[in-house]
Amino acid sequence: MAAPITTVKKPWVRQPDEHVNWGGIIPFAMVHVAAIAGVLYTGFRWEGVLLCAVFYYVRMFGIAAGYHRYFAHRAFKTSRPMQFAFALLGATAAQKGPLWWAAHHRNHHRYSDTEKDVHSPFQRGFWWSHLGWILCNKYSATDEGLIKDFARYPELRWLAKYYLIPPFALAVATYFAWGWVGLFWGFFLSTVLLWHGTFTVNSLMHVIGRRRYATSDTSRNCAPLAFVTLGENWHNNHHYYQASANQGFFWWEIDLAYYALRAMAALGLVWDLRTPPKRVLDGGRSADAAAAIEAEAQAAVEAAARELPVLARKRAA
Repeated sequence: MAAPITTVKKPWVRQPDEHVNWGGIIPFAMVHVAAIAGVLYTGFRWEGVLLCAVFYYVRMFGIAAGYHRYFAHRAFKTSRPMQFAFALLGATAAQKGPLWWAAHHRNHHRYSDTEKDVHSPFQRGFWWSHLGWILCNKYSATDEGLIKDFARYPELRWLAKYYLIPPFALAVATYFAWGWVGLFWGFFLSTVLLWHGTFTVNSLMHVIGRRRYATSDTSRNCAPLAFVTLGENWHNNHHYYQASANQGFFWWEIDLAYYALRAMAALGLVWDLRTPPKRVLDGGRSADAAAAIEAEAQAAVEAAARELPVLARKRAA
């Protein structure tokens, strides 16, 4: 039985200044054309399939674990060099820099499925939430007021300004390493699939799936997309308790990004991975209980954002 939604829906109405930049569609469309034409040009190659899969999953980890769970939600801690590594890996996915990505995502959680949510299918329709908002000039800038904790780092501000350099460098590297197969399958095709795999979290996971917790939005858990999103598909779980490093709350909910983070923690590369306490897992069936937990998780993220920059791991004396 679906939990009640407390947001007030209006017909899919966008703000007067929310227009798609048709000029911006050209490079976006050209990447799609390059992916399709390039695959047809090279023909089916198992090497291409492998390269596509590797560059898809490695970069999806950069988005899921880096951009999302670390930069947007401060769900774990790491050193400054690893912080930059997460940022750089995420930037190769051609989804702008970590400051832009995380700032918009924090805003999404504050206003999820209300009129102030810039990519709500509940308010503005499926296609706008999937990709229309990304092509809107209104949302091309980074509100550093929402991401002050990371905007203080010059290397992250550099990535925010030159966010096209990492994907361009990756494209060149795949060509020199594997030729046309590397470029078209390893870079272009995997980038297109990565875009739409990531975008499904904003669109599909507010439309289809099951609702375990009575969150104040339309977020849903969509089990079939576990291997597409590396665990980002447990979206209702995440909106219920956003401060957690794992989004698959139970053992049967596959969360590959979290498994990788656990492995990194074992190596000392990350630490203090936050997970939901038992009372959180057991609660939230009613709207009042869920609202309290959501507020608690939001407060935990904001408290983490006020911490001093992490330069190195603090070890116990």
